[in-house]
Amino acid sequence: MTSITRLRERLRAAGAGPMHERRVLRLWSHALPQDSGPRDIGSFLPKSLIEALPAIATEFASLATLVSRHPAEDGSERLLVRLADGQSCESVLLPRGGLCVSTQVGCAVGCRFCMTGRDGLLRQIGSAEIVAQVALARSLRPVRKVVFMGMGEPAHNLANVMDAIEFLGTIGNIGHKELVFSTVGDERVFERLPQGPVRPALALSLHTTRADLRAELLPRAPRIAPAELVEAGDRYARASGYPLQVQWTLLDGINDTDAEVEGIVGLLKGRFAVLNMIPYNSVPELPFRRPPWEKAAELARRLHRRGVLTKLRRSAGQDVEGGCGQLRARAVREVAVPWGGPPVQAAAASS
Repeated sequence: MTSITRLRERLRAAGAGPMHERRVLRLWSHALPQDSGPRDIGSFLPKSLIEALPAIATEFASLATLVSRHPAEDGSERLLVRLADGQSCESVLLPRGGLCVSTQVGCAVGCRFCMTGRDGLLRQIGSAEIVAQVALARSLRPVRKVVFMGMGEPAHNLANVMDAIEFLGTIGNIGHKELVFSTVGDERVFERLPQGPVRPALALSLHTTRADLRAELLPRAPRIAPAELVEAGDRYARASGYPLQVQWTLLDGINDTDAEVEGIVGLLKGRFAVLNMIPYNSVPELPFRRPPWEKAAELARRLHRRGVLTKLRRSAGQDVEGGCGQLRARAVREVAVPWGGPPVQAAAASS
């Protein structure tokens, strides 16, 4: 796990001053070569840093390297990314300049409908590794928005995620409202987010208004009642000026019922919030299914008529079976020894 602090220490050891350090990190995070610009770098960088730059650039590039690309018909593109220690995670290029990044390898929440948490938490992803996913994505296409909704629960890696958010909101040139912190709900999030120099937008992974069903679907999420989570999210949204984004993965026959419609209206009507309904990316190994599109669309219309701002989103990468964690799971499963013996986990995609 590599932090932004570790990168700064590396640069200082090579003779970088504060302005030199900022320049090197800015160019790296924007996927630009270190000799970018009209001036010769020898005119403003110390000789010791110039001599160390090739090795430093190689080290920075190794933090997140591309294993495979999986483009979808909707314009999204799922990326399998190798970290420097051989572990892997996923990033998703989204239409209109968005990027979804991972914050953990694996996850401890264990959502029943998600592949990521099936093996539990394997390790944290460092702040530099989070930014490195952005740098890698920017080498492929422009990135103007970063959402922390990939593998892992950001609240369980709060220090690294907040360091990455501060970096991206300053040196990384991402607008603060275009940085979206997603969580299943954790009291530490509501305490920490207002304190930083960069206040991201907040997305709350709710998925149901029923506490009993939520405990079943998200077995290791904090036992905070949905109404309390929405109240805390609404307070932060009004303080930050960015509406609360309530994430709702639509599971056919489970959380698309008439009872849930009433529950949603009761929780969200009048709130500074938007409900993002995302039909489930079906996973063959799991029992959950994606509802028919018309059923989902009618649900969104009903909520609109009841005064809840609802956006029905087409989940990215459905046609390439790109539900969160699936690319990594397939990479681990498909690696086998050359002579056709039993499957083994390679370092490039180990779990």
